[in-house]
Amino acid sequence: MANQQVSFFNGLMPGAPLYKLAPTRDENGKSFSDFMMIIPKLKKKPQNYIDKTLQDIQMVLTRYNNVVVFANMDLKINCLWISHKAQPGLCKEISNAIRQYVPEAMLVADMGL
Repeated sequence: MANQQVSFFNGLMPGAPLYKLAPTRDENGKSFSDFMMIIPKLKKKPQNYIDKTLQDIQMVLTRYNNVVVFANMDLKINCLWISHKAQPGLCKEISNAIRQYVPEAMLVADMGL
């Protein structure tokens, strides 16, 4: 069970590549910003730890539901991908909020403009 892909928002089906799932632009053609976080060894943790971690991430992202347009946690590679409306400082704000609940989460890349 820990090797499955878990998606937040949009009711996404697991297994599809992110380039097919993650939106890149809003209805006006404005680009979204993206960032990735790694949660080392998450898939090797006990299931209750994984469940709590995913609940904590979802709770944080729910607070940002007005700007987060896509989020995907791939437990196979311990990678969290988040796409959001482009706003200065928002990547840092969201990633810091996640780290308050999941301190081992590491920001890998901010793909924003």
